[in-house]
Amino acid sequence: MEMASFTGLIKTLFYIILFYYLFKFAVRIFAPILMQKAVNKMQEKMQEQYRQQQEQYNNASQSTKTTPKPKKEVGEYIDYEEVK
Repeated sequence: MEMASFTGLIKTLFYIILFYYLFKFAVRIFAPILMQKAVNKMQEKMQEQYRQQQEQYNNASQSTKTTPKPKKEVGEYIDYEEVK
């Protein structure tokens, strides 16, 4: 009975070590690909936000240029001095 549990322990350790190295290998292959996709996605979002801000700025500047507010001229300004 002792020998069976010892071989089971060795098999378990072997599988753990094998899984560890396979996992490291897979991460080395797939991590750069996943990181590149994440960076590209983030870059696209930033560009979209920049475009939206530029559109808002352009729309705001065009609206102020096309419709200037007319000033009301009521009359001329008279400065009164206090007489004692």
